[in-house]
Amino acid sequence: MFPKYFIIGAISAALAIAFGAFGAHGLEDRISEHLLDVFETGVRYQMYSALGLMLVSLMVKVVGGNRNAERGAAFIFAGMIIFSVSLYVLALTDISILGAITPIGGVAMLIGWVYVIAGAWKLGKQ
Repeated sequence: MFPKYFIIGAISAALAIAFGAFGAHGLEDRISEHLLDVFETGVRYQMYSALGLMLVSLMVKVVGGNRNAERGAAFIFAGMIIFSVSLYVLALTDISILGAITPIGGVAMLIGWVYVIAGAWKLGKQ
């Protein structure tokens, strides 16, 4: 798992910074304030998830890992992609049906964190 998800997290964090700058400087006068907020929400959750992936990866490296931690990282990553990309596309196209996809990503991230909790719990009992 380490360094795969650490690298994925670091790349995702760098992209979140780039997307955030693009939103702040490239979209400011091109889309509505509401859609800019939608875009920024995608950036924020991408960064949270990127940092989370890096932390989970470090946890596995330092403390040890198990299948739950690996599954958790995979769900967090998939959820981040679904959640953030759906918001980016929604903000850029104003196709409102994309808002129905976003919660799928949020649920995937939540499932990922439940797996991480279960993995950490299991490690703590060993």
